[in-house]
Amino acid sequence: MSGPPERPPREHAPRRVTVAEDGPYLVEGPVEVVLPDGTRQVSERPVVALCACRRSRCFPFCDTSHRRRSRPPDPRV
Repeated sequence: MSGPPERPPREHAPRRVTVAEDGPYLVEGPVEVVLPDGTRQVSERPVVALCACRRSRCFPFCDTSHRRRSRPPDPRV
């Protein structure tokens, strides 16, 4: 039986996440991203752009694909 995903120790200050209009989520790094299938991806960069549109070829990280490709239809609509 597995419990919740492991979390790194909490640092003194909270991470800042900036939501860009029609763009990625900018997260102060380093970060560990846990995907729905349980895989983990780590970035040690000082600021990490996380894809919000799911058009990135390197999802969950943004590669600016949102600038040149149309948004897929939202299945919830």
